[in-house]
Amino acid sequence: MSDPKTPERHRVTRRVVQRHTLHESSPPPAASDEIAVEEPLEIRLAGDTFATIMRTPGDDHVLTAGFLYSEGIIRSLADLGKIAHCGRPTDAGYGNLVDVAPGPGTALAPERATERRTTVSASCGVCGRERIDDLLARMRPLEPSELVPAMTIVRSVECLRRAQATFARTGAVHGALALDRSGAELASGEDVGRHNAVDKVIGKLLYADLLGPERAEAQLLAVSGQTSFEIVQKAAAARISVVVSVSAPTSLAIDTAVAMGVTLVGFARGEGFNVYAHGERIG
Repeated sequence: MSDPKTPERHRVTRRVVQRHTLHESSPPPAASDEIAVEEPLEIRLAGDTFATIMRTPGDDHVLTAGFLYSEGIIRSLADLGKIAHCGRPTDAGYGNLVDVAPGPGTALAPERATERRTTVSASCGVCGRERIDDLLARMRPLEPSELVPAMTIVRSVECLRRAQATFARTGAVHGALALDRSGAELASGEDVGRHNAVDKVIGKLLYADLLGPERAEAQLLAVSGQTSFEIVQKAAAARISVVVSVSAPTSLAIDTAVAMGVTLVGFARGEGFNVYAHGERIG
């Protein structure tokens, strides 16, 4: 279905750094610091460029699958034939281009491929679109579901923190974590882009057969940083009913959560949190 993951060593690199502080008579000796890697990933659909994503290398196949799923290009794992890095390992920049082959009888919605011929930066998940309505029009709002315990929401933030190994080393990547209603961890991802981290989680859920109308195991998505529109949109596309962040949501994130039936929680810190949309789902 896909090729092996990009080697772990490509996620972090080392650079010489010299730290300065006030009132020092002379700067300390230079030292080595771990830095998160940011590189482009060009995604091709059956040979045609669809998007170039600025991302942290690693888990490129699940990132690609999750991105295509949240974009509506694929509806299930059966729509994917193979996701493979192009070129040779000895080529310069190898690992930064993947080609997606469709599954049997699937065209990968080629008519939509012209909409994203642009670079998607690490901070923007919907760049290159003149409108966002088409992202929501194809999705139905989430139905009322069983209650998610408040304790699961509180615990999700601590679980996310433990899952952020690359952040602990570099301080420069975002994290996302999917849990079920009981708080059991299902999938996690880290990336320089918040939306990429979410797409990595969605891709892992897709490969684990945990997405779809008959696979509603993932109930909660915990994310680091602010919650913007694309985070809520991706959660709704994956039918995840609760989004939790340690920071604040944007106005469009709240509006989208209200419209799509997503419970939106912000400032989840310690034993407290703010609820911005559909608090009736919290037990």
